Amino acid sequence: MTTSQPSHTDVRSSVETVFRMESPRIIAGVTRVVRDVGIAEELAQDALVAALEQWPRDGVPDNPGAWLMAIARRKAVDLVRRRENYARKLTEIGRDLSETPPPEEPADPEDIDDDLLRLVFTTCHPVLSAEARTALTLRLLGGLSTPEIARAFLVPEATVAQRIVRAKRTLATKNIAFEVPYGPDREARLGSVLDVIYLIFNEGYAATAGDDWLRPSLCEDALRLARLLSALMPKEPEVHGLAALLEFQASRTAARTGPRGEPVLLKDQNRSRWNRMLIARGIKALSRAEATATGAPGPYVLQATIAACHAHAYSYEETDWSAIATLYALLAARAPSPVVELNRAVAVSMAEGPGPALEIVDALTDEPALLDYHLLPSVRGDLLARLGRTTEARAEFERAAALTHNERERELLLDRARECGE
Repeated sequence: MTTSQPSHTDVRSSVETVFRMESPRIIAGVTRVVRDVGIAEELAQDALVAALEQWPRDGVPDNPGAWLMAIARRKAVDLVRRRENYARKLTEIGRDLSETPPPEEPADPEDIDDDLLRLVFTTCHPVLSAEARTALTLRLLGGLSTPEIARAFLVPEATVAQRIVRAKRTLATKNIAFEVPYGPDREARLGSVLDVIYLIFNEGYAATAGDDWLRPSLCEDALRLARLLSALMPKEPEVHGLAALLEFQASRTAARTGPRGEPVLLKDQNRSRWNRMLIARGIKALSRAEATATGAPGPYVLQATIAACHAHAYSYEETDWSAIATLYALLAARAPSPVVELNRAVAVSMAEGPGPALEIVDALTDEPALLDYHLLPSVRGDLLARLGRTTEARAEFERAAALTHNERERELLLDRARECGE
């Protein structure tokens, strides 16, 4: 233990920060023992409670993540032992057991010894709906709260909470194995796995709430999972497409915030700060995606190709915006969504001007999924400002600021609103 004695408030903040970072690994590690993601999450929470009780008294451990993992696993082992003792007593009186100890894991050469990846595939099992798979994995693997997941999905918090509870109950009652599946089962879960990893990365890349614009640990976990999945499934172009997309996006991290942590928009970023090694990895992953493709490119390959256009440009103005607008049109046809259409509008504004782009954006104003989406008025405000309609632009930026839950982004939008009034 460390010898310093920080304040109770500082210790509590440290506990919550460490738990937020480590909870996915703790839950995944404990699930390996208890074979139930719901119970694993409860045991992880028990470890958090133990830390809140002990750290203010004894000090923060030198390795707090390992401390939390050890406590959670100890509680898991105690739970399994109690179950086994109960099972033996039932056997002694001749009653059938409703539970049996988990079988030994198969010594398969394809097996990946990575509990986080196992957790992704387990929570993306086909017995769950697509929405439930993503919500549960974001909760357990991404460490996101229910409100954060709700904002990521653009749905009410109550809806997300119900999905998570029902998903955990379904996995428990169906006795879903904690494994990375093989063959057809793996293929059936792949789309959901890719979507989950992408959403986790996005939450780290532009946090939906809080005081920080970036949450690098989420980006790192998502990128690591994408790389692992790429190695696991070398013949899947969409897996390589996702890996390429995340490499390209992660390459910009250092340039996306200023000295005080404030957001720096793409057009204002110092591209010399972009990570060239990650860009090279993205180019290589995109090449693998193209080499393994047998038909039209999928959504992640298209998005990676768009990201590659940005990576190849020396400046915002030199970007091939016409190509990006065309790629977004293809993406909208392959995977239509209001958000994709909004992104297409941004590309059109650079390729053809703000007028045609504003027509696209105005057609989205009645989309139910975008009613509380702050980027819609943000994009509209930018287009209006470029058209000289500053009064309208200011109102849009103020509306966007009121909708966002991220303090850094709110400050940026309010700055844009003030600029329109000058």
